[in-house]
Amino acid sequence: MMQVSVDGYFEGPDRELDWGLVDEPLHQHFNDELGAMSAFLGGRVTWELMAAYWPTADADPSANAVEKEFAGIWRDMPKIVYSTTLERADWNTTIARSVVPADVLALKALPGGDMVLGGAELGAEFARLGLVDEYRLYVHPVVLGRGRPLFPSSDTPVGLTLLEARVFDNGVVLLRYQPAETSPHEPIPGG
Repeated sequence: MMQVSVDGYFEGPDRELDWGLVDEPLHQHFNDELGAMSAFLGGRVTWELMAAYWPTADADPSANAVEKEFAGIWRDMPKIVYSTTLERADWNTTIARSVVPADVLALKALPGGDMVLGGAELGAEFARLGLVDEYRLYVHPVVLGRGRPLFPSSDTPVGLTLLEARVFDNGVVLLRYQPAETSPHEPIPGG
């Protein structure tokens, strides 16, 4: 689950994230989706970014009701942060030193709902290991021109099957895909 510019960047050239058009209705959608998850999985950078604000965001007088709601969701949700350098993590967070496919498959087999994965590098590792069941891309109506691409360069195409396309009033488009049943070595249907 990632936000991306029309030209495929998840952050600007100076790692800025302020280009996203997250208004209250879109943020409420995020709350509804994320509140139903069983866990948040992310890399160290994503976790530190979230941990710098969300644990106490509901105490911020300038926070709106939707932001205050998300602060509680984030704080209470079980989280796994993948990091080789992080020494400790609070707020219901477990540190994992590496992505172990058997461990992820065991987590996926537990009852309680989907897990959400955030962070482009971690997402690429999960995808490489065949651990991504669905991509949720929130495409913002902005062209950044430069930055960090969401997907790493590859010589092998990856087929995806569209599950849903939804346009929000602010122009953001949700594209939900699942990996196609096509082997990476077979032609992509229609491609």
